[in-house]
Amino acid sequence: MGGALIEAVRDLDVQIAHLYVRPDSPVAGKDVDGAAGLQFEPSTLVKEHAHNKDFDVLIDFSPPESVLRSLDACVEVSCPMVSGTTGFDGDGYKKIERAADKIPLVFAPNMSVGVNLCFQLLKQISRTVGSEADIEIIEMHHRHKRDAPSGTSLHMGEIIAGEMGVDLNQKAVYTRHDRIGERCKGEIGFQTIRGGDVVGEHTAMFALDGERIELTHKASNRLSYARGALRAAAWLIGRSPGLYGMRDVLNL
Repeated sequence: MGGALIEAVRDLDVQIAHLYVRPDSPVAGKDVDGAAGLQFEPSTLVKEHAHNKDFDVLIDFSPPESVLRSLDACVEVSCPMVSGTTGFDGDGYKKIERAADKIPLVFAPNMSVGVNLCFQLLKQISRTVGSEADIEIIEMHHRHKRDAPSGTSLHMGEIIAGEMGVDLNQKAVYTRHDRIGERCKGEIGFQTIRGGDVVGEHTAMFALDGERIELTHKASNRLSYARGALRAAAWLIGRSPGLYGMRDVLNL
């Protein structure tokens, strides 16, 4: 994502102030290709730079534990923050919600404009045929992705369940191993695939008698996520404290 942000920023009226990597990264202290005058800096400097007002908005796609450390630094100095990281536990989400009382935050499971348009279409499909269909959510990502199912697929399930007026925790099925019998009516199935270098593919399938609706989004690179994150960062400047999503950014 760091590389994608460097590439995406060239087409927008924004400027990168700092680029952070984990402290033990082999590129820490080295010049950044394609970003003149910038070096990769250890993430331990985020707090110092935040206090010095060296940047307007922090964009963080690092693992959850690192994002939460960055969040603490931003809260201390009332700095806005954007993150597309997923996989937080319950305590992590509570910390994010508490931080949103003090600073403006955009936390979204997917920064892609296309995916967020799919979320809106998913609402209409769910309202129209959700109660009649057998619903499956299928996602594939690269072998290095840490959380499963993906945050995007879980959000798809939340949207579907919300439009149908049911509790996703009661209807979600994440594995059918050793399950005997017919598919239960009303369940929302999740299928997770990991392999290769796939950036991200998501399909919400509504199987009806005689026809099937499939809503699919495929990302061929990370530029769509980077452009969305930069758009969110620019939108966030001057906003009141609160927890925002890409729906707010895109005015959907």
